[in-house]
Amino acid sequence: MALALGAALSCTPAPTPYGVLPTRQQVEWQKMEFNMFMHFGPNTFSGMEWGTGKETAEMFNPTAMDCRQWTSIAKAAGMKGVIITAKHHDGFCLWPNPVSRHTVARSPWRDGKGDVLKELSEACRADGLEFGIYISPWDRNDPHYGTDEYNEVFVKTLEHALGGYGPVFEMWFDRACGEGSNGKKQVYDWLLFNSTVHKMQPDAVIFSDYGPGCRWVGNERGHAGRTCWSRTVVNEDFTGPRLSRKELNEGTMDGNIWAAAETDVSIRKGWFWKEKENSTVKSLQHLLKIYYESVGRNSVLLLNVPPDTSGLIHETDFLRLMELRAALDDIFSVDLAEGAAVEAENVRGGARKFRAGNMLNDNYDRYWAADDSLTKVSFTVTLPEKRTFNRVQLQEYIPLGQRVSAFSIDALTEDGQWKPIAIETTIGYKRIVHVPTTTTTAVRVNIEEAQACPVLNGFALFMDDIYVSDEKRNVPSGEIKPAAEPLILDLGEIKPLKGFVYAPKDNGEGGVIVTYMVETSVDGNRWEVAARDKMFDNIVNNPVSQEVMFDSPVQARMIRLTPQNVEAGAGAIGTESQTYGVSVFAPVMTVAID
Repeated sequence: MALALGAALSCTPAPTPYGVLPTRQQVEWQKMEFNMFMHFGPNTFSGMEWGTGKETAEMFNPTAMDCRQWTSIAKAAGMKGVIITAKHHDGFCLWPNPVSRHTVARSPWRDGKGDVLKELSEACRADGLEFGIYISPWDRNDPHYGTDEYNEVFVKTLEHALGGYGPVFEMWFDRACGEGSNGKKQVYDWLLFNSTVHKMQPDAVIFSDYGPGCRWVGNERGHAGRTCWSRTVVNEDFTGPRLSRKELNEGTMDGNIWAAAETDVSIRKGWFWKEKENSTVKSLQHLLKIYYESVGRNSVLLLNVPPDTSGLIHETDFLRLMELRAALDDIFSVDLAEGAAVEAENVRGGARKFRAGNMLNDNYDRYWAADDSLTKVSFTVTLPEKRTFNRVQLQEYIPLGQRVSAFSIDALTEDGQWKPIAIETTIGYKRIVHVPTTTTTAVRVNIEEAQACPVLNGFALFMDDIYVSDEKRNVPSGEIKPAAEPLILDLGEIKPLKGFVYAPKDNGEGGVIVTYMVETSVDGNRWEVAARDKMFDNIVNNPVSQEVMFDSPVQARMIRLTPQNVEAGAGAIGTESQTYGVSVFAPVMTVAID
């Protein structure tokens, strides 16, 4: 009888997969968790974020470039892959692309015989890292851009980049399009682009706002939503209205494709290296916050670490990365749930292969599952003795779909009562929950709501004595006189000016100015145009302060900034009482510039 019962239980079927599912490549991609982004190109030498495409190839000339330095640092930081900006919006190609006139082949670097993709892909293989490529379809240099021929040119670019450097784990598509007020637009053929990638690199995960492999998280500040589904909704041809920031950040519970969020953020203020931004490298506290709000919220963290003009990662960035690695090792090296016993209210079919203890082993494909009829169920982790922690880590077995939409965590008090310490929503591949510092002998996790029976393959407890609080962004205020449309800054007297600084307020939540005209005046009556039809580069996605220089210094008392195109944030924008979410609008004096 006992043998018959055991045989029956061992035949208990696995849960039926729920909803759209990740591919094998998407699961392996998410397991990487932490990768390096590298913005490198003419912008590194010009100091711009978005090049105009008019930069000469001679500008690109790193004096000591060493891709093994990049990959050794990435490996030491615990990253699993590297993605390089093979072609940014300026159109310059870091490899000798035969369908472009704007490449390293026309630069003095390596006497025109260099190939960044070749050197980096070889360095990645040598250090056991995955190799990824960023290519922007926007091209401010190619004469075909804006015509029917350009999509075919771009396909040839993809084929050359993807066909000669070995396996590519991620193809990163920036969906930027257009050149501001001149109206030059390109209708991208995303079905053609995606099919080209699949043909050349069938295992590559494709990134874009829409996926189809993974999606943008909706900001460049480093945080996924506290609710973060790996599913989202897109049209069959990957066109149509852009997903809202909320949809990108949180995903969609009943979405029609699996495209987990990737959180891209720079270790410093800008994406490309600038010497003046060496002091803006994010603090350890800030990077830990980003880690928790990306990897800890069912997302992959793609941290940008840009090489400098010598072609090396700057010492400041390197030291901060090593500080981050040491902190993560300190926090996550000891699982305080080790040696614990786990008991669930329900185990699927009573079968041992689905027991709750599977959540404590290192076998990714072993999991706890409940019966199909249960979408609200608890499990209790009993510790060997009192232990103190402030992080609870949970993982769903995503090859069977993302299921949990609400859960809570309790800790057992000394008088035998359960005390709530967290109430959250989604779990996904990995969720790291911040809880009050808690000393207890038992922890209970309550699955409050799920779309199908819960299937979890990971539980752990950790103690973080390093990350103590969120950082607050302190930006000094400017003296702004808002009008119905323009912003006017009165300096009170005529002064020598080289330009101005503009910074959005509250991370752009109040809206941002995208394109603008700026004028100066000595008396407020006569105005001279200092810049017209200009664009704040990438200001919507990365709403940090930007310094704009005039073509030549001017003597002026007043500066007038007239928005030509704005993007609304959380609040209204463009009314007489609004200042377009401006935190800083300040002059740059000639005496303040070297």
